[in-house]
Amino acid sequence: MRDVLYLEQIEQAEALLKPQRVEVLRHLAEPRTCTEVAALLGQTPQRVYYHVKQLAAAGLVEQVATRKVRGISEGIYQAAARSYWLSPRLVGRIGGLRRARDELSLGYLLDLMEEVQADVAALDRTAPELPSIGVSGEIRVPTERRQEFLHDLQSTLQDLFTRYGGAEGDAFKLAVACYPKGDNHE
Repeated sequence: MRDVLYLEQIEQAEALLKPQRVEVLRHLAEPRTCTEVAALLGQTPQRVYYHVKQLAAAGLVEQVATRKVRGISEGIYQAAARSYWLSPRLVGRIGGLRRARDELSLGYLLDLMEEVQADVAALDRTAPELPSIGVSGEIRVPTERRQEFLHDLQSTLQDLFTRYGGAEGDAFKLAVACYPKGDNHE
């Protein structure tokens, strides 16, 4: 079982985004039959089997074994991952079209966040060392100084890219997101 499965196909998202299937997935953190999951959920095995088949077709559940019960082969299933990350591009497709004019400036930021998610999901978590850093904070900038702040931020980052942008050494991805925090302006 993987730690994270990054979902990029709309069929995977549609299969996952049903409350009953999320519950089935939770119970398949350990290998179980549909009958066992049905008993835990208080549902019929046929209903759970239907959901498991949909999840398996989307690559979210895997059949890990079979066993004979009263002469009938019964599948033993397990979730493909401990957690699932949904691509932000899929959220837009599932939730309807974005208001392009209003969100155009956020489009690049959403693409960047998706890229960061995909990169992090692809890291080898079994590696003895994963040198990384995450920093988050809030900065308050008066309206009249916004352009100055954005220019300073861009200059600082450009300086780092210039100083450490050589062809030798370990490659690191640096992604910075700066966006309005919402309606709690004072």
